[in-house]
Amino acid sequence: MILPLIAIVMTQTAPSAEAEALGVRLAQTGTLAALLPTITAKDREEMVARHPELSDADKAALRATADDVAKAAIERLTAAIGHGYASRLSVEDLRALVAFNESPPAQNWRKATPGAVMEAMQTLGEMHLSEETQAAFCKKTGKLCE
Repeated sequence: MILPLIAIVMTQTAPSAEAEALGVRLAQTGTLAALLPTITAKDREEMVARHPELSDADKAALRATADDVAKAAIERLTAAIGHGYASRLSVEDLRALVAFNESPPAQNWRKATPGAVMEAMQTLGEMHLSEETQAAFCKKTGKLCE
């Protein structure tokens, strides 16, 4: 049973260099890439706010350090997501998706995404799906009620 699985894995080829490059471009121009700067900036400012004891110069240095760390993390994440795309999508699909993501309408969409997401989060508030699910299940079945 295991030998056939190993044979299948061993016969799978790694994505081509073109597929890897396209996968990274797709990741760099995707929705997550549009959201990450907003998310990391929010985290950075929350971290700075937790340390009022720091001088303004130290706060600036902390911000710069946070930006450097975020940039490196985003690069690693982008490369990993790009590899995942390259492993799962054909080169033809990757070319088409990259062409779309690099088009003016897609660029406008990405620019609008962080604001739209933030607005939705402010409108909806925090979502607690686990608690909501348990409450709905309780109402439906009378079980898991607290």
